[in-house]
Amino acid sequence: MATAEEALDQLKTDFQKVRDEVGKILVGQDEVVESVLIALFAGGHCLLEGVPGLGKTLLVRTLSGSLALDYSRIQFTPDLMPADITGTRIVTEDENGRKRFEFQRGPIFAQIVLADEINRATPKTQSALLEAMQEGEVTAGGDTHSLDQPFIVLATQNPLEMDGTYPLPEAQLDRFLFKVHVPFPKRDELNEVLTRTTGKHEAKVEPVLNGEKILQHRESVRAVEAAPHVQDFAVRMLLSTHPDSEFATEQVQRWVRYGASPRGVQSLLLGAKVRAALDRRLHVSFDDIRQTAPAALRHRVLLGFEGEAEGIPVDEIVREVIEKTSEMVESGANDA
Repeated sequence: MATAEEALDQLKTDFQKVRDEVGKILVGQDEVVESVLIALFAGGHCLLEGVPGLGKTLLVRTLSGSLALDYSRIQFTPDLMPADITGTRIVTEDENGRKRFEFQRGPIFAQIVLADEINRATPKTQSALLEAMQEGEVTAGGDTHSLDQPFIVLATQNPLEMDGTYPLPEAQLDRFLFKVHVPFPKRDELNEVLTRTTGKHEAKVEPVLNGEKILQHRESVRAVEAAPHVQDFAVRMLLSTHPDSEFATEQVQRWVRYGASPRGVQSLLLGAKVRAALDRRLHVSFDDIRQTAPAALRHRVLLGFEGEAEGIPVDEIVREVIEKTSEMVESGANDA
């Protein structure tokens, strides 16, 4: 049986293998790839937001190619129905001519699910993912069907086009471990994109990691410890996003209507544990929490009317929360 240190070494090695395979196709986007892989090893789902053409769909497709997991893609459109995602009961006939209902599985029954342009479907259809994302199962016709593990939903959305889109309900957003912004490529990255896509460059991605190994790595991540004061640091950070909290920052009190949910601090700590594991550490540090906070909190902080009207960036609020919480802990203020 492998020791904890050996398990972390293997996790680091497998993480790098998958990252290298994705790098054969995808140019740049190192932080995005890292965040998605952290979500995978933490056992959560990821929402990718960026303008068209930045490689969001390509990233998910390439990632699926580097993992020996079942993959499906759902193209979200306004006319998509919940049954188109989860599946439906259909009438079948056996060899004796007897008819019966049989459940026809939908595309959600995969291990990596790409929910492309998720904000183009109606909230009713978006909500069809809720049970699958949280419980790892689908209920249809009174029967519950379990999804194969590991299971991860990687959703994309375009923040620019508002026509024909439906903002994700708060309950839906809260199911995503991370929300990751996909930035525009830099000059050298654009040149590399052109070299790879307009020339003879051909690269094939090979599966380098299977589901059994991923589940083992998730257990290794859970074994990473967070000291009480580090865990409390994450809790304080979460409470700082609530305008009625004693830890609330000035911007939060002014612009925020409702702060992050308890799932936010769970995401924060799980992501931090993966970062610690990748650094071959058995204990979470303050820096692990700080680095994970933007992706874990940005989609869970809800602006009030004034904040939305003024166009206040949520990332700016989260940044202040991180800074003020760090200052508070370092100064030993508000210790209970």
